[in-house]
Amino acid sequence: MDISVNHAPHIIPVIDRQAFRDGMSRVGAAVHIITTAGVAGRAGFTATAVTSVSDDPPTVLVCLNRTGRTASVLTENQVFCVNTLAAAHQPLADVFAGRGGLAGEERFGHGEWDSLATGAPALVGALVAFDCRVVDFRPVATHQILIGQVEAVRLGPSQPALLYAERAYRQL
Repeated sequence: MDISVNHAPHIIPVIDRQAFRDGMSRVGAAVHIITTAGVAGRAGFTATAVTSVSDDPPTVLVCLNRTGRTASVLTENQVFCVNTLAAAHQPLADVFAGRGGLAGEERFGHGEWDSLATGAPALVGALVAFDCRVVDFRPVATHQILIGQVEAVRLGPSQPALLYAERAYRQL
């Protein structure tokens, strides 16, 4: 029996953009509001592309669209806070996702905000708030990968988390 090994370079087929988006919609994730404040002002957006990188030093990663206003504000401010939302925060998630037409500072008229170590807005009542200083920005395709070292953590009340899967909010 002859067993042949194909030594041809691995060819990745072209993936249909919509098929990719449909597939990713099935990957459930926690919903967060990423906020910033500083010389460029306050801004924030709703995100699900958030993960821990390391606990030594404590570091998190956030992905955001490079063309949005918040990307330039974050770049200038160099600080951000990851606010993990409870199920009851769904209306606030919509506000920071741009639903309702509010932008920039106007969004902070919703919810109760204070700050931790960096001055970035921290949502009072969030499941957890990770207050971070930017240590790296990496452009990848249409997005910017933002890496931040955590300078403060505030644990909020234990309650059901707000999730997003299959293009809809869910609860855990």
